[in-house]
Amino acid sequence: MHDNRNIDSIESLRDRLREFAAERDWDQFHTPKNLSMALIAEAAELVEHFQWVEGGTSHLLEEKVRPSVEEELADIFIYLVRIADKLGIDLYGAAERKIAINARKYPADKVRGSARKYTEYEE
Repeated sequence: MHDNRNIDSIESLRDRLREFAAERDWDQFHTPKNLSMALIAEAAELVEHFQWVEGGTSHLLEEKVRPSVEEELADIFIYLVRIADKLGIDLYGAAERKIAINARKYPADKVRGSARKYTEYEE
């Protein structure tokens, strides 16, 4: 079941990003390869904010760090939406399908409380 508000928001963002790139003649640079590389660079910048933070408290962002983390997440999201657009992938639908796949791979009654990979579980 789709939440139309989210789909409309992703589609609206996609359209705004298309327009933003077109106005600057950047579409020529926005190949899936380049966008993927930019996404990874932004993900690395996000990781820097958590690199030496205690794992159990990593959700407690200092107020001075929070805006930077928010910007890195936004950059990652923007690049993700652009890549999906360039490849003609319905990002929301793909996420729903992946959640269904993960539900089959990781049945709650078998994996509750464990971080092991699905290949480490017996059938």
